[in-house]
Amino acid sequence: MLAATCGSAFAVRPATLHHAHHKHLRWLRWNPMFRPSHESLLLQNAEIDSLNLPRIQDETELEALKADGSLVPIIPSDSLKIEHSLDPSRRFCRPWTRDFVEDLSLAYFNRFHQQIQVNSAVRTVKVQRKLRRHNRNAAPYEGETASSHLAGVTVDLQRRGMTKDQIKWMELYLFYMKALGLVEPEEERRHWCFHIMVSGKYADWRMTQTIVPIERPQEDAPATEVALGSGGK
Repeated sequence: MLAATCGSAFAVRPATLHHAHHKHLRWLRWNPMFRPSHESLLLQNAEIDSLNLPRIQDETELEALKADGSLVPIIPSDSLKIEHSLDPSRRFCRPWTRDFVEDLSLAYFNRFHQQIQVNSAVRTVKVQRKLRRHNRNAAPYEGETASSHLAGVTVDLQRRGMTKDQIKWMELYLFYMKALGLVEPEEERRHWCFHIMVSGKYADWRMTQTIVPIERPQEDAPATEVALGSGGK
């Protein structure tokens, strides 16, 4: 009787094993270099505060920043495209953020002959509050961990659809930039994108550069490079 009871109590159903197996595989598949974290949000907000940038409250503030040139339009090109559903009024960012996106997209295009896609850029507090109602994983619209999109320094670039080689290339590029203190990246699983906050230091650093090594060269393979600064524009 005891053996029978133990058998029924501890038997694992095939469906449970199947679910556990797939959960394990999902965990193995999702192993990004830049996991979202509380610390990352703090770093992003610290950079915004150091630049004395406002968190844009509404459309009135957004349009005023566009009018005085504090925010500039993200312009599609052979190497860069914009998600068609992104509101045209929010296809804007800080000038140094646009420089970064254009530099990265050019390097990516030179390597893979494909475009990078911008999924999101500047947001207002009003938009972020609405987003939080539908997505509890979205960053707050206020406080020390508020979304850095609210200051116009951040873009989300599409990760979905990239090959392993393309993702690795992106991670190495961002690792290099992060090591220099020029970006604070995250890889978001829910929307499969690279969330990238660009430091205000990027503009000054960029002007000192002619090329940026993207990959460490192997013995018989040259590094991937992209022209920047005075050599890039």
